[in-house]
Amino acid sequence: MARRKSLKDDACPMARSLEIVGDQWSLLIIRDAFDGMKRFGEFQQSLGVAKNILADRLKTLVQEGVLDLVPASDGTLYQEYVLTPKGKGLFPVVVGLRHWGEAHLYAKGEPHSVLLERESGKPVQKIDLRTRDGQPLDAADTFVKKLPAKAAASRTKAKPPTAKPSPR
Repeated sequence: MARRKSLKDDACPMARSLEIVGDQWSLLIIRDAFDGMKRFGEFQQSLGVAKNILADRLKTLVQEGVLDLVPASDGTLYQEYVLTPKGKGLFPVVVGLRHWGEAHLYAKGEPHSVLLERESGKPVQKIDLRTRDGQPLDAADTFVKKLPAKAAASRTKAKPPTAKPSPR
């Protein structure tokens, strides 16, 4: 089987992010952690994933600082996985994926789980990107300022190329 290319040193923040949370099991573990799951058995039961795959994903999420492995809160000898501040920072990502799925992957009226505000019991408002002055922001209103390729940068140290609008 071919080894997949590491994105750990990529110049793109999205690529580096996907190196850590870019497979379905990692994001579903994070989703379940936001839902209050903490123990290996809880994740395994919820996801139905093979134990070796779950153990690997949990190990990676701990190594990358997304989860911490701490003594169980009930005083038993078990350990629990809890979201770190870095892990909690993924909340808008999880909510954004949920909203995209609701909008595009269900037929009108098809039942699905709903994310609710704890205090009011009302559905969480859709994520709404805005410009600095409060106007709606669409992908067409943005561009990525890419870094020059490593090879090109090492050959031409004198003058970096100018940024051009490009697709994500």
